Amino acid sequence: MAHFAKINENNEVLKVLTIDNKDVLNSNQVEEELIGQQYLETHNNWPAHLWIQTSYNTYENTHRNNGTPFRGNYACIGHTWDEDNQIFWAPQPYSSWIKDISTASWKSPIGDAPAMPEEQALQNEAKTHLWYYNWNEDAYQSDNTQGWELINGLA
Repeated sequence: MAHFAKINENNEVLKVLTIDNKDVLNSNQVEEELIGQQYLETHNNWPAHLWIQTSYNTYENTHRNNGTPFRGNYACIGHTWDEDNQIFWAPQPYSSWIKDISTASWKSPIGDAPAMPEEQALQNEAKTHLWYYNWNEDAYQSDNTQGWELINGLA
């Protein structure tokens, strides 16, 4: 099956449709996005250039079946199409987070969450606690060296 995102003129994903692979094949039986776009325009009354092919198996620029990642992420309603970088982006999770083009994901401005302290990791393993890191945008805005907070989910 071939998947296509229907976008508007602001590059917002409005819906994602699945069509039969035969509807995207050229005369040499090679898949061509343009053929799928023309098929979708004909059958959905939406301009061909506003249908963008997406890969169901791609997330954060990794193909889950060890194939070639395609367009960064599988498109979902509410995502945005970035034509310059050929990536579908989820909504920005926090105002301070930045795009990482290489991983097609949003990153905190101070990096990934720190490693779990050994004591908390052991408590998670024993299932006596549920420790995890959570992003605190207010803390970051107050002090741009802060942001990740260790939380006990069972407290």
